[in-house]
Amino acid sequence: MILPATVGEIMAADSLKVGVAFNTHEPFIYRREKVSEDSVAKVAEIVCETLNQSGVEAVLIPLQRSMFNFLRRIKELNVQVIVNLCEGFFGNPHWESNVAAVMEVLHIPFTGNGARTLALCQDKHQAKAILSSFNLPVAPSQLITSADEIVELRFPMLIKPNSEDASLGVHPESVVYDRQSLAEQIKKVIETYDQPAIVEEYIEGREFNVAILDDGEPKALPVSEIDFSTMPPGYPHICCYEAKWYPEHVLYQTTRPVCPAKIEPELEARLQTIAVNAFKVMGCRDYARIDIRMNEAGELFILEVNPNPDTSLDAGYARALKAAGIDYADFWKLMISNALKRKEGDGSANDKR
Repeated sequence: MILPATVGEIMAADSLKVGVAFNTHEPFIYRREKVSEDSVAKVAEIVCETLNQSGVEAVLIPLQRSMFNFLRRIKELNVQVIVNLCEGFFGNPHWESNVAAVMEVLHIPFTGNGARTLALCQDKHQAKAILSSFNLPVAPSQLITSADEIVELRFPMLIKPNSEDASLGVHPESVVYDRQSLAEQIKKVIETYDQPAIVEEYIEGREFNVAILDDGEPKALPVSEIDFSTMPPGYPHICCYEAKWYPEHVLYQTTRPVCPAKIEPELEARLQTIAVNAFKVMGCRDYARIDIRMNEAGELFILEVNPNPDTSLDAGYARALKAAGIDYADFWKLMISNALKRKEGDGSANDKR
């Protein structure tokens, strides 16, 4: 990828210092799925090292127990822009958008999506309602607050926490085929994650991921497909927590992403169009990943708009960048340029609809 001249000029500025912000895991707060949270620090180290090797001065700025210390550190280091990799605060992933909101209020330029979009996308039920109101396809679903509520959907169903990401709360047993298992799984999700469960009709079929890159106009990168063909019998074809975060697990080893996906141009165009539209509808900026399922009839359904996807070198977003011929360092330089340009205008602007 050849960076626009303005980006190159910004990156060449001797005074530019970039802070790579990430939230640290709080050991005193127990969460069943800890691996995904621990990975954030590793991603931050990779991004910081990548920027420094490419000639951009970058420093790590961990967000720990004190927001005041975090902000003081930004000021002490004379950081002009933040690469925001924070996925929560003080052990609470629901405060992911609050971190962005603080920086917006203080006019600290940062990469990635703004507070409003982060909050909207984290609430799966709300996000589905927004996408549906713009005539974008989503799987039928219900928000459930008690196992006693009547669910008026067709089996099989998929149950997951309404406001988590990184596949937290999604396991093979999350796909249910009868009323008893449905009630048990709903109760488990509500009690374990202290939030409503979202129940949706399980779409049997193929799963695709579409990474979006915003360089002034959002563009879809090459489509990725999850290859379920070697999964052991009896497991639902989903990207559950085990499949995403445990390399030694059989489900991780048998859910191989293929990028670029081996699909017809017509299907690729449909997937990319839906993904770009979802990106715009949810008010995204800079980058995001859209997860889509296709049933046996060829119908597409948006599963999720992820405004803060894993950007580590072995994850899906970086894989899509590579397939598009975009250098990893150049990607981050472009994101930094986007953040600085927003500051020149109205640094907190986020709504692109």
